Amino acid sequence: MGITAIVAIIMNYVKKDDLAGTFLESHFRWQIRTFWFGLLWGVIGAITSVIVIGWFVLIANAIWIIYRIVKGWLRLNDNKPMYTA
Repeated sequence: MGITAIVAIIMNYVKKDDLAGTFLESHFRWQIRTFWFGLLWGVIGAITSVIVIGWFVLIANAIWIIYRIVKGWLRLNDNKPMYTA
């Protein structure tokens, strides 16, 4: 999952300008935010895993990332933009 996420984020940044003004632009922004916030909470969870709370943070982060992926795919399948608020 790690290497594919890194490849995906690079592709998002490279192709982001090509999709400006289309409904796919919001999907790219959604994916970029998912990556960076997921990474942030993953690091926080890893650091605090020495104490028990870190494991809960990591589990919550994994569930949140799965939710974001599924939500994005469902809206992409319906050709709808992502809400970004």
